[in-house]
Amino acid sequence: MHRRVIAALGTSLALSILGTGVVSAQPLPGTGSSDGAASPSAQAAPSRPARIDHVDMLTDRRAAVFVDSPAMNKIVQVQVLLPAAQAVSRPTLYMLDGVSAGKESNYLESTWTQKTDIVDFFADKNVNVVLPVGGSSSYYTDWNVPDPILGINKWETFLTSELPPLIDARFSGNGTNAIAGVSMGAQGAMDLITRHPNLYTGVAGLSGCYDNSQNNLKDAVRATVAMNGGNATNMWGENADFGWVAHDPSRNAEALRGKDVYISVGTGLPGPYELGPGGTGLQEAAQGGPLEAAALYCTTLFDTRLRSLDIDATVVYRPYGIHQWPYWQDDLRESWPTLERALGI
Repeated sequence: MHRRVIAALGTSLALSILGTGVVSAQPLPGTGSSDGAASPSAQAAPSRPARIDHVDMLTDRRAAVFVDSPAMNKIVQVQVLLPAAQAVSRPTLYMLDGVSAGKESNYLESTWTQKTDIVDFFADKNVNVVLPVGGSSSYYTDWNVPDPILGINKWETFLTSELPPLIDARFSGNGTNAIAGVSMGAQGAMDLITRHPNLYTGVAGLSGCYDNSQNNLKDAVRATVAMNGGNATNMWGENADFGWVAHDPSRNAEALRGKDVYISVGTGLPGPYELGPGGTGLQEAAQGGPLEAAALYCTTLFDTRLRSLDIDATVVYRPYGIHQWPYWQDDLRESWPTLERALGI
């Protein structure tokens, strides 16, 4: 049964604020910059298998894994949160970042571990949690060509082909995978599960956009890529090119049938993290509010699409909340029952 938690007033207000102009004017995710990508002049990756170059155990429950990726033609770091019972096989949850993708720490770790209590949250759960580090403005996709600023981006190949067997072999994965993401990473997660439905059993998208059908929505993607100096034409081509269709979760939504799907979004209106005791005030809301209103518009389109296909999903419309990490920390908790079910825990 399709479950929705809808705040009707907040939805109608945000849509009235948004229209279509706001979407085209504002990128959906937060902020960030290039993460030291390989030079676009680098040659195509040699025909060799991906391998783990080395692992640094940051704690007994957190590993920094450095993968030699032929697709990316460089060493890529992912961090893995490990359960207490590490000798027991378990599923794996891949967690994608927003547009900054670790920039705040100079790409030493994911923004998830910097801005939320994700380490503590998963401490009692029997699951590997994989957190890619880097990928600013990449949408976690395979770009058509290297970008002069962002370099080589072949994240889809890395995340779906190269990385999972390495994680399973090194960290006792049982072959069951789910994926989640926030903002840019929410769109990336929904794109990956619709393109690789045999790899993932479920998905959670927090404050994302899942529709590339309109030019204003494509312009929002372009603005997000441009935040770090990239050009989205190098990613999926011109707006009329098929790449935008091939990576449109809304058009490819049939692949979600039978999956565990969780989607959440706020309205863009200030909430307790801005207005409550110790809140950040209205200055942050002025930036994050329009971004979340844009995400609301996109989520409403995707929700309508899923309903038209009679595809089951849990869609949560918060009556408040801007495009900021405190709300996504809350959303992670709300999404966990769906992800837990998908992972078979």
